[in-house]
Amino acid sequence: MNAHSPKAFAAAAAQQMTEWRHALHRQPELAFEESRTAAFVAERLREFGLDPVEGIGATGVVAVVEGREPGRSIALRADMDALPMDDRSGQSYASNTPGVAHACGHDGHTAALLGVAQHLATNPPASGRVVLIFQPAEENGKGAAAMIADGLLDRFAFDEVYGFHNMPLLKPGEGGVRAGSVLNGYIIWDITVTGVGGHGAAFYKAVDPLQAAARLAVEISSIVGRYVDPSAVALINVGSLNAGSSHNIIAETATLSGTLRALDPDVQALLFDRLEKACTGIAAMTGCEVALTKRAEVPPCVNSAKAAAHARKACEAVLGEDGIVGDHPPYPFTDDMALFLNAAPGAYLFLGQDSVMCHNPEYDFDDALLPVAAGIFAALVKDRLG
Repeated sequence: MNAHSPKAFAAAAAQQMTEWRHALHRQPELAFEESRTAAFVAERLREFGLDPVEGIGATGVVAVVEGREPGRSIALRADMDALPMDDRSGQSYASNTPGVAHACGHDGHTAALLGVAQHLATNPPASGRVVLIFQPAEENGKGAAAMIADGLLDRFAFDEVYGFHNMPLLKPGEGGVRAGSVLNGYIIWDITVTGVGGHGAAFYKAVDPLQAAARLAVEISSIVGRYVDPSAVALINVGSLNAGSSHNIIAETATLSGTLRALDPDVQALLFDRLEKACTGIAAMTGCEVALTKRAEVPPCVNSAKAAAHARKACEAVLGEDGIVGDHPPYPFTDDMALFLNAAPGAYLFLGQDSVMCHNPEYDFDDALLPVAAGIFAALVKDRLG
């Protein structure tokens, strides 16, 4: 096997990528707080001889590898942020920050892209250039938008864009590459219900926001079943409901938060419209003020047919033809990689691992995926840029 082939380089770099991944796993950081992570990434990139640009979209990092001749520009993207939850993975490199954990695998995504960066720094493409995007704040849906607002598309224009995510719904050794819709779009929403506080025994002198919030939560759970075509993909959930501080005090406010998701932007808009109507109705019925806020909005993730074909070819170079699942259904999750895919044709692919689902406190990224992902990215660059 050629020592500089994508598969060979990735196998040789596996141990180094694993060490990077474990270091990142120990120091997880939440959205837009990835200062140490970004510094770690930038330091590695400089060690490779690249010239990273930091602070794009607050904590994002971008580096460019120039080819030997002019040509198209290919972007490769990894997300860097962690989740606000405890790490119960039981690993020796578990999070050293209580209440923050890399329970979605972004440490692995970042380490794999660093491996690709190291390879490309010494093996640049024959033509064009590769834009390496280390993105903050995927979990709150705002990181890609922040980088774009900070001029990413003008300062580091690209013709195609690719990314990957680990996927416990696929078997180990399988890669999922699908043309068309691959992930739902979503809206993250918050609701504040304001009433009149008082004594629990004099409830008739108060306007109870907790009761209004509870009724609203029930109404929200019925939106999909009552207003959405059963053939459409749609879901809405209440992730939190908070109110009150004691058994005998009627609170002044209650809050709810959650997400709504759909594969069709029109369905996504319908869900939010029905959510607004539910808030208006509960306010009229209870006498509370009900304020709905859209915290973030991300469109569905859609792979172009040509880019999906390129990604599949790269996956086959590493996993073999039998290791590719091209007909998997769209997954119900969301990723703001969608905004990059709106800016240029590209593909978001998935790599299987045997584990609990992401966002579980016991989840840990499978280190065996590091050379797989890095090899696929390197094969993509070699195929598209020579």
